[in-house]
Amino acid sequence: MRIGLFTDTYPPYINGVSTSIIMLKKSLEQKGHQVFVVTVNDENMKYKYENDNKIIRIPGIPTGIYDYRLTGIYPIRVVNKIKKWNLDVIHSHTEFGVGTFARIIAKQFDIPLVHTYHTNYEDYVHYITKGHFDTASKKIVEYLTLFLCDKTITELIVPTKKTYDLFKSKYKVDRDVHIIPTGIDTLVFHKDNIDQKLLEDKRKEYGIRKDDFVVLFVGRIAKEKNLGFLIDCHSDLVGKYPNLKLLIVGDGPDKEHFEQLVIKNKLENSVIFCGKVPLDSVPIYYNMASVFATASTTETQGLTVIEAMSASNPVLAILDESFANVVIDGYNGYSFKKKQDYKKKLELLLNDSNQLKLLSKQAFTSSEKHSLRHYASSVLEVYKLAIRKKSNKKGLFFKLKGMFGKGK
Repeated sequence: MRIGLFTDTYPPYINGVSTSIIMLKKSLEQKGHQVFVVTVNDENMKYKYENDNKIIRIPGIPTGIYDYRLTGIYPIRVVNKIKKWNLDVIHSHTEFGVGTFARIIAKQFDIPLVHTYHTNYEDYVHYITKGHFDTASKKIVEYLTLFLCDKTITELIVPTKKTYDLFKSKYKVDRDVHIIPTGIDTLVFHKDNIDQKLLEDKRKEYGIRKDDFVVLFVGRIAKEKNLGFLIDCHSDLVGKYPNLKLLIVGDGPDKEHFEQLVIKNKLENSVIFCGKVPLDSVPIYYNMASVFATASTTETQGLTVIEAMSASNPVLAILDESFANVVIDGYNGYSFKKKQDYKKKLELLLNDSNQLKLLSKQAFTSSEKHSLRHYASSVLEVYKLAIRKKSNKKGLFFKLKGMFGKGK
């Protein structure tokens, strides 16, 4: 099958969506399919062709929201190059920018269009409105989401039951919605595949001793990730547990705010900001951790939780539907609602090494069902369904055309 992935975000830019797409590309190629990518050029305002013309990067302008860029000009030479790809299916991963281009190409060349909804935009409206007209803005977001994700595509994929409920219960869409959690390359996070010298060097770099208990957070440093929750809880516990460390990996618009919070609470010796790290180095950070923690309620899936489990890290996750099918309370981690719950569960693991080992082992086992093999198979089934539906519509069109032709 010849598959086109259209996305506004793609490596070297790192976030949950770009990780999801690179994993999908890798898993599809492992099954023998040809994968082509249309994305944004983050470096300059030029068109760029890579990997024997299988990746097209289109110039984009900054949106002011993190490092995202949007595109809006699609010259004929790019359209012609995509036409030569002779795609069987297009899979878009964004509603705007390159996602709009995906709809144009799909319609122009009559190609079935599958779309994955990665981001609940209602959680991010405040970055645009700055707190003004939030209610009206969310209604506009709902309207645009329904139009772009319901009316203009062949099949819709969402990563979690939480997002499925958004479309079915809140937006009331009357269409198939396929729940397919993103797969990851679990092997790269396995402890046996980590360079032990690099791991030890990183420990020394951050002053982490072997007897330290490391709580890890990986993600965008923004207020909606609720990082203040983890810092406040850490502040309450570190006096009792001097070997407790909080390791924060990532960058974002509120990094300075949280750094100041750490300084204010005199936690500089136990809270470590690592900043943005290269994608191929991320597994090392997971393997420095004792547990992984997240208090974010704005995830559509939370790939970092699966990555953490692949590195044998039990997960402490806030009670949210995004993590409901991944974190099994008392088996591979713990769920919590409030700070007292979080601190109680963390102390349990701090004080019971046998329970920590058991949950670590079971976290590793849990991660295997999110492997690339299962991910690719599920997505391919949706592609086949989209192609069949498109083919059936064409057949109906020609049948009706023949009927009307006979009546003339």
